[in-house]
Amino acid sequence: MTKKIIVELKDIDQKWLEALKAKHGNATLEINVNTESTSQNFSEAQFWEVIGALDWAKGEDTQAIIQPAIAMLKNYTVDEIFAFQDCLAHKLYQLDQKKYALHIGTSSYNKEKHFSSDIFLYARAAVVANGKDFYERVLQNPEEMPSDFTFEALLSIAPSAYKKKTGQTWDYLPTPSYETYSNSQGWDGKSWKDQIL
Repeated sequence: MTKKIIVELKDIDQKWLEALKAKHGNATLEINVNTESTSQNFSEAQFWEVIGALDWAKGEDTQAIIQPAIAMLKNYTVDEIFAFQDCLAHKLYQLDQKKYALHIGTSSYNKEKHFSSDIFLYARAAVVANGKDFYERVLQNPEEMPSDFTFEALLSIAPSAYKKKTGQTWDYLPTPSYETYSNSQGWDGKSWKDQIL
């Protein structure tokens, strides 16, 4: 089984490496270095225009819902597609806090039971997918997090647009990381390392 861990280089120290070795023993480690941040090339208005292209009339067919957004984004430059992903990552990072995780329905955060970091990521994606007004409302009121609603497909818009534009496989790591627990300040100052190791 492959486990994806995204970490800023500054956060890697000897203690963390030893804990990683202890937990994952003989695993193979693949390292991708992301040195670019291009979010200055893509405006908030452009970001929300792409999100606004989602076609909710397609019902539960998530791939059909995201197709208009993919078609729009592929018309941008490669750097702008990367910048879109950085903008998305920033918004997901902002929602990566316990106060939002407490309000996602049956999968809500509870220290007494298993909490799915993936479901919480997809719930955060649903907030962004519902547009700027909803996103800003949820930022101010965590209780407005959608209950038992996720939208994982949002995460594939930029990779799909990139594939259609270049024919190449997506290998860009956005900044900041949007993985659950990346925003340590939103989790009582505990880093993602504390949560998974």
